[in-house]
Amino acid sequence: MELETAVWIGVSLVIIYLTWQTISPVLSPLIVAVTLAYILYPIHERLSVRIGNRWSALAITGSLTVVSFLFILGFALWMNDVKYSLADYVDTFFRWLLGLNLPPAAYDLLQKLSQAITNRFNSYVLGYTYSLPKLSLQVIIMVFAFYGVLSNAKEIKREVYSLLPPSNRELALKLINRAGETLHNLLRGWLLVSIGKGTLMAVAFYIFRISDIGGSIAAGILTVVLELLPIVGGWMVWLGEAFYMFGSGELGRALAITLYGVTLISPLPDLILSKRLGKRQWGVNALVSLVGIFGGYIAFGFVGIIIGPVSLSLLITLLEEWKRAKNSKAKSAQ
Repeated sequence: MELETAVWIGVSLVIIYLTWQTISPVLSPLIVAVTLAYILYPIHERLSVRIGNRWSALAITGSLTVVSFLFILGFALWMNDVKYSLADYVDTFFRWLLGLNLPPAAYDLLQKLSQAITNRFNSYVLGYTYSLPKLSLQVIIMVFAFYGVLSNAKEIKREVYSLLPPSNRELALKLINRAGETLHNLLRGWLLVSIGKGTLMAVAFYIFRISDIGGSIAAGILTVVLELLPIVGGWMVWLGEAFYMFGSGELGRALAITLYGVTLISPLPDLILSKRLGKRQWGVNALVSLVGIFGGYIAFGFVGIIIGPVSLSLLITLLEEWKRAKNSKAKSAQ
């Protein structure tokens, strides 16, 4: 019996290893597919009532396919310009940050963080710049996976809940609920708002002739990143550009970008959203967002923006559960 158990354990480990080797090269597009399906599922629910589950999934997937094709086209045309512009923006931002007479420990941390972010971004972009077929293949996988997840969302959810262990079902449900709460706050709230502001910032940089299209996209990306962080925000991008224009004697353009930024980027949109959604309900814990987003990005690339905060929130849940169980045992002992 022990020999048979050992054999089955060995076979299971081999299967898990082979499965991981198969999935790991396409893990990023799968995570993106699940993320997009989660974000767009409310739209799918409303649309499926009218045209049915399958046609709704096909319609949304078709729209995503068009957007993905445009993304590949834009990546091929403008990625080098975006890379250089974004590197310049990030370098300028960190130079300003490091010039604030920070404590030595904070200074060293920010300096290392600046180098790590820049190196990671360059390696990430370089890997795809010379391999557009690889990017195209990952986009195709993402689109097919997105359709599968969206059209079978209810069955997948039912299957996941059926696999929960009966002995620790309460803890498993807490982990699922915490992951869902973090994803809801991060993706359907904070990330969507940040992407909207980034898009508006890119449009502003282009229509006000601040930069070419590559530089405008880079400004939008930087706005998204800053909006995801606590304390700072997209206002730093338009404010910095407004100061630069004012110093250059372009008072009209400086005033225009200021009005645009205040009205559409921040702080006016933040005040409106805070009244509608409640204070900080569309964000996540500041420490989780800071460590999770930056650490996740450095470790996993762009999908780390999702993996980092979710994994940290699950860790917090486990620690809270462990603390609760420990206190319960202490009270029982008394």
